Amino acid sequence: MAIYELDPVDRIVVAAVGEPGRRRFFLLATGSGRTLTLGCEKAQIQALLLRLHQMLEAQQIETPEEPAEASGGNAQPDEPEWQIGEMGLGYHEARQMFVLVASQAAAAEPAEPAEPAESTEAPAADDAPSVRFWLSHDQVIAFSKQAESVLSAGRPLCPRCGLPMDPSGHPCPVMNGARPIF
Repeated sequence: MAIYELDPVDRIVVAAVGEPGRRRFFLLATGSGRTLTLGCEKAQIQALLLRLHQMLEAQQIETPEEPAEASGGNAQPDEPEWQIGEMGLGYHEARQMFVLVASQAAAAEPAEPAEPAESTEAPAADDAPSVRFWLSHDQVIAFSKQAESVLSAGRPLCPRCGLPMDPSGHPCPVMNGARPIF
């Protein structure tokens, strides 16, 4: 398995390309003389941000009200090297740095193989490349603010059900009785 290290990261941002509702998301990073563009899903970035906020709180790291200068708001991604399948986040106490690990999505497996494959099998998930991004506290805070601004530039969320609203209309499940109001 190929493991890349960006230690430390010089820059890490999220970019979105396309119209709201049809956007493609990317994680862009530079560090250790390497530049990476990885494809990702919006839900992965949302989950990462949630976990980052939890970890910042657990480490008792204050986040300023005024955002740090988050460069890369208009970053234009290159063709992604691969699609992120899994992400993990940790904190290294001795170095006082966060580590974000992103692994490539596993190749789709055939639904029903005709015969047992011998040497033509796709590489196992353990052979998928991954990258470790080492981030300082300030970088995590700046990344969080920048990623939140990219995500919020999409379709507005319905105040009743929380689902994205299209400009052409929104069939809100709360309004048709399919989902209870909490």
